[in-house]
Amino acid sequence: MTQHVLIVDDNEVNLVLFTALVKKLEGAAAQSFADPVAALAWSAGHDVDLVIVDYMMPGMDGLEFIQQFQQIPVKADVPILMITANDQKQIRYRALDSGASDFLTKPVDKVEFLARVRNMLTLSEARQTLNDRAQWLADEVRKATSEIVQRERETVMRLCKAAEFRDPETGAHILRMAHYSRLIAQRLGFSTEDQDLLLEAAPMHDIGKVGIPDRILLKPARLTPEEFEVMKQHASLGYDLLAGSSSRVLQVGAEIARGHHEKFDGTGYPAGLAGEDIPIFSRIVAVADVFDALTSERPYKKAWPLQEAVDHLRASAGQHFDPQVVEAFLGAWDEVLAIRAQYQDEDIMQTS
Repeated sequence: MTQHVLIVDDNEVNLVLFTALVKKLEGAAAQSFADPVAALAWSAGHDVDLVIVDYMMPGMDGLEFIQQFQQIPVKADVPILMITANDQKQIRYRALDSGASDFLTKPVDKVEFLARVRNMLTLSEARQTLNDRAQWLADEVRKATSEIVQRERETVMRLCKAAEFRDPETGAHILRMAHYSRLIAQRLGFSTEDQDLLLEAAPMHDIGKVGIPDRILLKPARLTPEEFEVMKQHASLGYDLLAGSSSRVLQVGAEIARGHHEKFDGTGYPAGLAGEDIPIFSRIVAVADVFDALTSERPYKKAWPLQEAVDHLRASAGQHFDPQVVEAFLGAWDEVLAIRAQYQDEDIMQTS
């Protein structure tokens, strides 16, 4: 591996001498400049393993050069060898503060020059090796984390499918409401990380229906008050199923499962929470879930026209729904229609 030594000195004799000495070192290549500005411009686009710079230069001295060189991306840790006169101790102190690694005094001794440059290149190589190792470890951790996330996602989707098998809702409903939820979070200014988290957790909102008897869950007619009380238990059952996990996705899923039937005015279930006491993800999913349920055809009901569903959301803002969530959803109407068109019931059934 070739190591690149940048030499900056306004004295042409020194440039020739230092370049010749660097070339004696195996694996080292020299790039010399009499003009420090030109050296900085070259450095921005090339690898540099060591800088040798004179202090006394017209226009830009060695200290200013060091400061500007270290501002170049990925150059801050490059070792720097400064050449000074014997009586310039104060300059050396300032150079150390600026980032110089070592010094040579004029007149430069060739043997000392070679020894110092060789040692500093060895340190530079070790630094690069450590950086490469750190990057490799970071990449391996990223890969391992990605595999864990993928397994977690698979587990989540299988859990959702388990509920789906017992529920007349379709897989397309789960996809639509999850993407509606992400869209609302985006409009409300949530981070991309939280948007993605909601996209993954929203499908678990009805996971508790796995614990509801078929005679109630699959009943085609309106539920009796007693049956509806049993159905309402799915919110708490879903929370109990998912709570306590170390997974952030499952934790949020538990929160959504318990809170997506709460109402903004406090008349919902299971806890009768109101306003901002209802977790924001639950408030978001409530709008996404109800809108898609209203506008989807099921064996027991016709789909509502889109405008009627929109009117219902607006009329229920402040009562059933968080008004800001409703506003965010309706404010992204073109994207809502695009999601609705992308995830059709028949398409999902054909590809599942």
